Amino acid sequence: MMEFTLDEINLMMLYSPGDKSGLCKALGEMKEQLTEDETELRALADSVLWKLSVMGEAEFEKLDFYPDM
Repeated sequence: MMEFTLDEINLMMLYSPGDKSGLCKALGEMKEQLTEDETELRALADSVLWKLSVMGEAEFEKLDFYPDM
């Protein structure tokens, strides 16, 4: 299973509509709104998008964005 950083998980929690393709679309749309200065957020979104691109739907569905505290 692909490992995500805490920042990547937080970004996915914010933008995920519940499915992998919807999350990819939402992150792509978010990136279009970024300014040149927002390089860290762009890099974070790119990292998530890359990891999602090599992940299957079944693997995505196993992700837990809200782990028990």
